[in-house]
Amino acid sequence: MIYAQILAGGKGTRMGNVPMPKQFLLLADKPILIHTIEKFTLESRFDAILVVCPADWVSHTEDIIKKYITDERVHVVVGGADRNETLMSGINYIQDHYGIQDDDVVVTHDAVRPFITQRIINDNIVAVLENKAVDTVVPAIDTIVRGANDQVTDIPVRSEMYQGQTPQSFHIKTLIDSYNALSSEQKASLSDSCKICSLAGQKVSLVRGENYNFKITTPFDLRVASALVEKRS
Repeated sequence: MIYAQILAGGKGTRMGNVPMPKQFLLLADKPILIHTIEKFTLESRFDAILVVCPADWVSHTEDIIKKYITDERVHVVVGGADRNETLMSGINYIQDHYGIQDDDVVVTHDAVRPFITQRIINDNIVAVLENKAVDTVVPAIDTIVRGANDQVTDIPVRSEMYQGQTPQSFHIKTLIDSYNALSSEQKASLSDSCKICSLAGQKVSLVRGENYNFKITTPFDLRVASALVEKRS
């Protein structure tokens, strides 16, 4: 089976003084989360679409989905304490409600990347059916500088650098095995879901993203996103 998992567990601390997590803020006439869910409901190959959110916001999430979404494949799941616990909460839901078969895959995506395209979703599905783990990236435009203690420690070759986006897609059993193989220290260091597989020694394949598939994290991002929606309408 092919699952989608929309990660809506963020608290939006970088958005500033706002009354709710950023995924619930309005973008044009509806919440950012709803824009994102709508893109996934357009893909008929998904057997289920999970929206994983903070426990305190489950009721709100269910209410807005009921208001805007009629697709019965969409289910709300309680997330965890951080991104990767939230990811694994979705995996546990799949295990409990559907069971996990050898060829099951999941396409995971940030709730606050509402400009994902059907091409990116399709490319992730195609790639993850052939590979154990897939990351969506765009080539780095600026030079990447590694530093510590206010000193430059390395300047990697830019042509080898990419900026990570989502979706990040996984063969589910590989993801579970990779996560369980990590130490507590490794799990605590995770800032990216594909790193789960990378640290466990699994190869991660690349899919081309788009620069407009950006993450709405700050007030500036929200203004840019609003302008894009207004222009498209």
